[in-house]
Amino acid sequence: MKRIRHFPATYPLPDWRNFGVMLRVLLGVNVLAALGALVQAPDLLSWGERFMDLASIVEPLLLLCLGILSLLRDVLWRLRLRHGQACVLALTAVMAGAMHAYAASLNLVDGAVSRSILLTLATTGLLLAYFELRSRAFSPAQAEARLAALNARIRPHFLFNSLNAVLSLIRAQPQQAEAALESLSDLFRAAMRDPAELVSLADEVALGRQYLELEQLRLGERLSAEWQVDETLLGLPIPPLMLQPLLENAVYHGIEPSATGGVVSVQIRRRGDELHVRIANPTVAQATHAAGNHMALANIRERLALYYDLEARLETEAGDNSYEVRIVLPCQRKPR
Repeated sequence: MKRIRHFPATYPLPDWRNFGVMLRVLLGVNVLAALGALVQAPDLLSWGERFMDLASIVEPLLLLCLGILSLLRDVLWRLRLRHGQACVLALTAVMAGAMHAYAASLNLVDGAVSRSILLTLATTGLLLAYFELRSRAFSPAQAEARLAALNARIRPHFLFNSLNAVLSLIRAQPQQAEAALESLSDLFRAAMRDPAELVSLADEVALGRQYLELEQLRLGERLSAEWQVDETLLGLPIPPLMLQPLLENAVYHGIEPSATGGVVSVQIRRRGDELHVRIANPTVAQATHAAGNHMALANIRERLALYYDLEARLETEAGDNSYEVRIVLPCQRKPR
């Protein structure tokens, strides 16, 4: 399994393909452009017009630079940090000079090209300094410690509920209880994994199946599960303990309060470059512990942010008779 040495927030040289990095760059440059327009405008009424004039020059340059940096990301990562930063500065300076020359040929700008290059270098330098400071604030050790704390919140619920499922069988069905204890040992082993280590989707699916099998021993025919998993995706690396807490919620909040039980549905498929995980369960109107959903959901959201920054998301949808959780992850992750 691959271990995450650098979380997205801890890259000294940014991952230019990361949505969170691109969003921060776009916002940062546009804020600086807005401030520049405010300084140049003779009054507040003409500030908006001046900003639009600047944006017509800045935005194409910004988008073009981001596109090139995204293509060169792996090459830049192979360089030493300062060499990589120097290459980024050089690239943006060359692009700024080329864009200025093109705009000047159309009489869209006036002034020396050196001014445009210096402004571009200053802006790029500020952004690189920001990302380097951010990487120091979110060191890998701090990120791993935060992940360990988040996983520690999940484990007691997981292990407690699994153990209860086995205890409920000891007197009534001792043979099944013995088999369940063997499964429980595998579940314990999985729960104690290093939280900074990615696991395969196959391992997470197997863990989820084992957990539901334990709960089926306790709940009997009231609980049934439907799995729709694209077999070609089983080798993809994902964070540990993503599925099990959601399956636990589905059983605890959807199946257990119902006299007739229901079906927990799990669907895992690929859409483009994204992995989509969907878990659905029926709901019971008179259930009194539905609020417990939020702890697991908040926990998983925070862990996804640590692993993927803004490239992953968790969404929920509550219908009249059903509750659905959807997780979207990038299909491939290339830790440094």
